[in-house]
Amino acid sequence: MAELCGRGGPCKRWAGHCRRLAWTAASALWLLTTAALGSDPEGWTNLAAHSQLPSGPGLAAAFPGDAGLKTNAQVIFADDFESGNLGDGWDETGNKGGNVLSFATPEPSAGIGKRCLRVEAHLGKDTGGGLTKWFEPADTLFIRFYTKFDSACDYVHHFVTLRANKGRRGGDKWSGFGGAGLKPEGSERFSTAIEPWGNWGRWTPPGRWNFYSYWHEMKPSPDGKYWGNSFGVPTALLIPRDRWIGVEFMLKHNTPGRADGEQAFWIDGALQGHWKGINWRKTEPLKANALTLESYITDRWTKNPVNVVFFDNVVIARRYIGPVAKP
Repeated sequence: MAELCGRGGPCKRWAGHCRRLAWTAASALWLLTTAALGSDPEGWTNLAAHSQLPSGPGLAAAFPGDAGLKTNAQVIFADDFESGNLGDGWDETGNKGGNVLSFATPEPSAGIGKRCLRVEAHLGKDTGGGLTKWFEPADTLFIRFYTKFDSACDYVHHFVTLRANKGRRGGDKWSGFGGAGLKPEGSERFSTAIEPWGNWGRWTPPGRWNFYSYWHEMKPSPDGKYWGNSFGVPTALLIPRDRWIGVEFMLKHNTPGRADGEQAFWIDGALQGHWKGINWRKTEPLKANALTLESYITDRWTKNPVNVVFFDNVVIARRYIGPVAKP
């Protein structure tokens, strides 16, 4: 279910060295208004500082502890893991040998309920696992979840991914999975993932948040293949371990044939990254319609034999969701 990528080999994440020029704010805005946006690992075209997107409390503010949030008309899907069995409400479960996924109890001070999802990945035995949900798409989507990295958790290879598939039935529902190293055609798939990125071991694990995206105008890597393009905020704080973090990201679909798509992400209700000018797709039917919640590891950078990540309070909505309101 999880796709492989070039992070296992040298220089396969496009580093975007040509963007290391000392651009001015004016030249960055010129780029956004005249050309489709490509990879931005250095955050040169990050508009967060002047963005009009909301921050702080959002849709969830009216639902303390997220209780009843799933009944709101703007919510497409929600799971707080407070009841039911593993995988209930989701469409695919990645739980090799039944040894990867389980429920756990978050500390009461977290304010996110009495039960959460625990993902335990084991080097040499599995690559981790997680859950996938197909859903009815919308022009603009917001995905919010809470996560905590165990105090001994090492680097994570892939994390939470939003995928566009041709449809939600039959073979069409899988068109957005796989394809690592290949550039999408623009009519069959695109994807973006919010991930912790360790910058080739330069940053303390798990690293810093960034987007890892595939679409038909992505830039090639030095080896000529198409590994995911990065949108980063190198000046952001390193991701802490052993603490619950509220993560939210947004994707706005482009008008087919125009570079007017967007993506953005928030940490604990604070906007950290916002990029415009993305030409996600060529055709109207292709829309983001699948979310994979997972912790996926490989032995390229991950050295700990056991790596644990927790998830809770997952929401997919048409409006900004914001942090969980305290009960």
